[in-house]
Amino acid sequence: MSRWKALPESLDPQVRQLVVHLRRLKDHSGLNLKSLEAKTGYSRSSWERYLNGRNLPPSQAVEELARVCGTDPTRLLALHEVAAACWGQGGQAAEQEGQEGREGQERREGRELLLAPVPAHRLPKRLLLVAAGAAAGALVALLVTEPWHESVSLATAHAGAPASYTCHIHRKDGRWYAGQSTTRDDLVQFGDTGPAVAEVQCLLKRAGFSPGGIDGIFGELTERAVKREQTQAKLVVDGMVGPHTWAALRA
Repeated sequence: MSRWKALPESLDPQVRQLVVHLRRLKDHSGLNLKSLEAKTGYSRSSWERYLNGRNLPPSQAVEELARVCGTDPTRLLALHEVAAACWGQGGQAAEQEGQEGREGQERREGRELLLAPVPAHRLPKRLLLVAAGAAAGALVALLVTEPWHESVSLATAHAGAPASYTCHIHRKDGRWYAGQSTTRDDLVQFGDTGPAVAEVQCLLKRAGFSPGGIDGIFGELTERAVKREQTQAKLVVDGMVGPHTWAALRA
């Protein structure tokens, strides 16, 4: 895992949250800055500025990072929109996004990539399309006022998720399972929802690390419990459940 420089104290909390998520995604992918330059079309120096909080990355760079790391960009784009609104009251962010978005597009065209940059003014429409109907208004409001808090934003943004899961703890072939998912290598991290998250929560509870409720929502309490498990297992303490953490939970 990279040894990151401390982010500037003056950095807005919403921008800081975006940068932390980008750093985690980059670390888990195992890619270095040179690899990101080759795969995304944004220069190594640009990624260094983005990941150290000196410049706000354009939305297309965020989407490209999610693509090369094999993850859904929806949550990162939502975080980016909130961060952009806080960055220099939006004006500086929009100007920077336009300039660096053009730079990234030129690089991608040189590599014969067919992904076109998304103009900054279309981001709200993208977010509305993801949320669908009445849920979109609730999601945008929560992103502005209480972004990604476990008890409010995550629960409301994922209103369709089951309220609770039942753990069915059993042992098979020397490994523990909880009846929600049999995965041993899927990446599960903060903000995720569904059966794989419930499986993590059940196994954490079995191991004596309380994740709060077994609700299938990966929030702050679940992340804290994962870090305690990782500390005990002498793993990298990043709060994300990958192959090594799954192995420790199922052992």
